[in-house]
Amino acid sequence: MKCIIPDTSAVIIGAISEIIENSDIDYPEIIVPEAVVCELEHQANDNRSEGHRGLKELQKLQDLQDEGKLAISFKGKRPSNYDIRYAKSGEIDSIIRDVARSEMGTLLTNDKVQAETAKAQGIPVYYYEQKYIEKPLSIEKFFDENTMSIHLKENVCPMAKKGTPGHIDFVILNEKRYTHREIKEIVDEILDKAKSDPKTYLESEKEGSFVVQSREYRISIAYPPFSEALEITIVRPVANISLDEYRLSDKLLKRIRTNAEGILIAGSPGAGKSTFVQAIAKYYSSKLNKIVKTMESPRDLQLPDEITQYSPLEGSMENTADVLLLVRPDYTIYDELRKNTDFNIFADMRLAGVGMIGVVHATRPIDAIQRIASRVELGVIPSIVDTSIYIEDGKVTSVYETKMTVKVPTGMKEADLARPVIEVRDFETGELKNEIYTYGEQTIVMDMDLVNGTESGEKHKSSVDKIAEKEILRKIKKILPKKAKVDVEVISPERANIYIPEDYIPKIIGKNGKRIAEIESDIGISLGVEIIEEQPKNKTPFEVDITHTRKQLILELGRDNGRQNFDIYVEGEYLLTATTSKKGEIKIKNGIELSDLIIEAIEMGLEITAVKK
Repeated sequence: MKCIIPDTSAVIIGAISEIIENSDIDYPEIIVPEAVVCELEHQANDNRSEGHRGLKELQKLQDLQDEGKLAISFKGKRPSNYDIRYAKSGEIDSIIRDVARSEMGTLLTNDKVQAETAKAQGIPVYYYEQKYIEKPLSIEKFFDENTMSIHLKENVCPMAKKGTPGHIDFVILNEKRYTHREIKEIVDEILDKAKSDPKTYLESEKEGSFVVQSREYRISIAYPPFSEALEITIVRPVANISLDEYRLSDKLLKRIRTNAEGILIAGSPGAGKSTFVQAIAKYYSSKLNKIVKTMESPRDLQLPDEITQYSPLEGSMENTADVLLLVRPDYTIYDELRKNTDFNIFADMRLAGVGMIGVVHATRPIDAIQRIASRVELGVIPSIVDTSIYIEDGKVTSVYETKMTVKVPTGMKEADLARPVIEVRDFETGELKNEIYTYGEQTIVMDMDLVNGTESGEKHKSSVDKIAEKEILRKIKKILPKKAKVDVEVISPERANIYIPEDYIPKIIGKNGKRIAEIESDIGISLGVEIIEEQPKNKTPFEVDITHTRKQLILELGRDNGRQNFDIYVEGEYLLTATTSKKGEIKIKNGIELSDLIIEAIEMGLEITAVKK
């Protein structure tokens, strides 16, 4: 140990200074390979804490040389771009071993593979094993039993979210604002722990961010250029409860126990999805003796040791799924489903026979099913998702089940419109909540509460009618010139009218009515064609017919004047400018000043006229 050649790992952990302080080595010679300096410089330029820490260790050795405790020098070649590119393959480590061999010194390393390789090449080596000392992170002092998350940012007071799902308060912990240096020290502490603590993982490292999972804490670190300032967010689950505490109905418990094998757990952020999925995972594992695995990024679910938690293998959840299909668990929890690839992997594993539980962000109970419906074939949805559980304020508020049937969708009439329909029903009551089916080229998720909506006794168009009008209009516009005026109105479940200028009628009808017959076949309802007169702009005032209903005034200017701008006058005095609907109507709500003026004019027998702009 008279001549010590440290590698990068030994310099970073401060092994040389510790050995000199704790042993009686008399004036050792320290030869630092240039490759080590290059690697530390590269790390420091990337703003990595180990690079800065290693350079400070070299500065400390220079101070020890000034005190007469050692001699330090730098030798060897600097690594080339090729060496740096293949550093993980051992190119830089090989350069460091070459220096140890040529200087006939002892290689000092904290890298087990480096030590074994040096021994295999006959190079004297001292493996300095750094012992891990269990030490809590400084951020843990901010947490109490009610704290959900801590938010630290430079030049901002530390803040926390406290409470339980549905009852959360955002509070300031103290008035002291953190400096950049203080936040940076906490970041370095977290990243150091990720390298030494077997229960702390660096889940993600990208330009501008780190994600670390340290036991129950999920830590997100953001720094420029990703964020404008250094920021740390630490999230921890506040509840760890069993499935029994949710007081689920016997019917739902039986479903979970025996039939449900494609489950979506949905809810908004902070609603309690993770807490519920932890409870259901423990139930399957401990109560039903099922093999349960998870797919997480990051791995933040708090689960017993019997449940193995997997992250993306080589950065890909597809690789993780390949392994799990070989392992064949009874149930796999996928946390969280966001991207198309996530939904595709979930579907592939479910169709392969693995019981799947997916966690999805959603603001309504149907949203989870709707998100997967837009990504997979319609016919396989019931095979992928048979049960959807919606969580709100930490409670199960809705449970839906999906089934496939062939029928005429609700709101349509003719028997030849029958098609495959996914029915989404309330699990407890059996009430039909939504229907999912294809209409033309669209996948429709229909809310049953809106299909035949009426309001205050006035008939309104159903959602089916509105979708049908859009689909017919889309097909008609493909045939006519872009500037052609065209309107569509569904007048009954069996019939719709097309309103176009007379010159374009042959284009719509086609030879022997062939074209309109094709459109009718595609849409599934019969079509009538009516003429819209192409009139020149008429600046001559004409009298307006007015209908007064309980809710509004309707100024009727005629369908030929649909989608046009008009000035409205009372006895020649300007009142307002408005655009007509496609029926040529201007609707004004009762109870406002404008409607009161018109009603007063009608009662006084004043003339109300319109002029096209």
